[in-house]
Amino acid sequence: MATGFTLRSDIKALLFDLDGTLYASEPLGRAIMRSAVGYIADLKGVEGAEADRLIRETKKRLSAAGGEATLSIACVELGGDLRELHRRFAADIRPELFLSRSARVVELLLALGAKFELYLYTNNNRPLAERIMTLLGIAGLFRQIFSIEDTWCPKPDRTGLEEIFRRIGKIPEECLFVGDRYDVDLRLPAEMGSAVYLVKTTDDLMHLCTLLNRENV
Repeated sequence: MATGFTLRSDIKALLFDLDGTLYASEPLGRAIMRSAVGYIADLKGVEGAEADRLIRETKKRLSAAGGEATLSIACVELGGDLRELHRRFAADIRPELFLSRSARVVELLLALGAKFELYLYTNNNRPLAERIMTLLGIAGLFRQIFSIEDTWCPKPDRTGLEEIFRRIGKIPEECLFVGDRYDVDLRLPAEMGSAVYLVKTTDDLMHLCTLLNRENV
């Protein structure tokens, strides 16, 4: 489904989120949560069940106060350090257990890459993101990858987004952002003038090519 998306002939760059957008894997999501729970349990000196409760309640509270809160933000709110959390993710998580090549997504990105500049903008860390992209078969299809290590300020972050526009040499109106969480991935780009497209299923993602081709054939 499209949210805030309008066909515009001036779109030159597409910026994709990774997790939940270019692939969906509940088992991998659970593995990430287990890693975060282990980190907070060690940090707080509590059992895993208590750490899990703390994370979930913190996410719920933060989301109620200001839109969907990310796992990373919840862990920071609990006293965690983003760098250490992502070192934990990179060491703990084995995406090889859950992911394989996605021919549909590869074909979509190849088709879109023939007409637009493609970029990846993820809250994930670069080592884990690169392993995931390799498994999906989409490594090398993006001109640049923007990850949490660039600023250590997770999405949504206006300063980081302004820096991305500067680095890719585009104004917001020339960019389309694609993501699965509106508050996290899309609300801020939309406020800054970019087109946005909300993805909830693989079919939503595939429909993007059709929508863009209507204006850019």
